[in-house]
Amino acid sequence: MPDPLINTTSDIAVRPVLKRAGRVVMVAAAGGDAIGAERLAELVLTHEGIPGDRHAGFLRPADVRVPWFERNAPIHNERQVSIVSMEELAVIAGNLGVERVEPEWLGANLAVGGVPDFSFLPRGSRLFFPSGAVLAVMGQNDPCRIAGSEVERHLIGQEGLALRFAAAAKRLRGVVATVDRPGSIRSGETFKLRVPEQWIWQG
Repeated sequence: MPDPLINTTSDIAVRPVLKRAGRVVMVAAAGGDAIGAERLAELVLTHEGIPGDRHAGFLRPADVRVPWFERNAPIHNERQVSIVSMEELAVIAGNLGVERVEPEWLGANLAVGGVPDFSFLPRGSRLFFPSGAVLAVMGQNDPCRIAGSEVERHLIGQEGLALRFAAAAKRLRGVVATVDRPGSIRSGETFKLRVPEQWIWQG
């Protein structure tokens, strides 16, 4: 049953706070310049992200994802952690006509399960882990040819995947997040999800 919408006095439909749960399927870190990540037993988080990961740090250089900034200008890093959904990876694999797409091929730091439409989690959603670690969702992760090339590299004999990947993974590539509270995350544990109140600005 769909969640109820609350009509406010300004005639804006508002969806109340939602609370859900999910499970951690995989954790990984991506060191160096390559997009691929290495699976780990435990992921340690600081306020700067994942130590040693290519996306760690309070700042990052502006790129094509933020064309309103001058290229390479230092901006706030909203991409400390990359999270994908195992259910959505299965859809991507189906769209590509391949057996599987592994999360570490895409440089994901976290692969989760049990959360429907994971890539559509709104900004400000938070994932709470048993250690006390908290991740804040900053937005969708756009698929790109670089990630597609890594998928193609792992699937020998499947030429052309790099070009097809962006369309196959559109709005299924997961989300990026920042570390709200340090801690650790282990494969196999469960997490709590809090989705904030949502509304559509009518201005």
